[in-house]
Amino acid sequence: MDEKRRYKRLPVKLSLEVSEVFKQDNDVISDLNTEIDVFDISKAGIGFTTSTYIPVGYYFNATIVLDTSEQKILTVVKILHRVETNNGLYRYGCEFVGLAGIFDFVFEDYEKTLNSTDDK
Repeated sequence: MDEKRRYKRLPVKLSLEVSEVFKQDNDVISDLNTEIDVFDISKAGIGFTTSTYIPVGYYFNATIVLDTSEQKILTVVKILHRVETNNGLYRYGCEFVGLAGIFDFVFEDYEKTLNSTDDK
């Protein structure tokens, strides 16, 4: 199968707290207070799992800090797709919305760090 992604996915272990999700028409789902476990990241988005059902097409605010950087990335994340797994979790694919290109160096540094530990 041909790879169609614009950017390489990088493995990562992050936990984020999502308290609400929203749509552009001001439809808000509040009081989610769910923890999500991010398993991969790229310049374009994240993949995560959670036990909470979150509708596709909704957005949430995220603050991401990678191990290799103290730079906080504040972004909006749009949920693109969801798959229910065999162990009762939901697996999500998401894209960053409006992420400034200035943060590209954070992802590039993270990838270099991963590659240097792979070489050892």
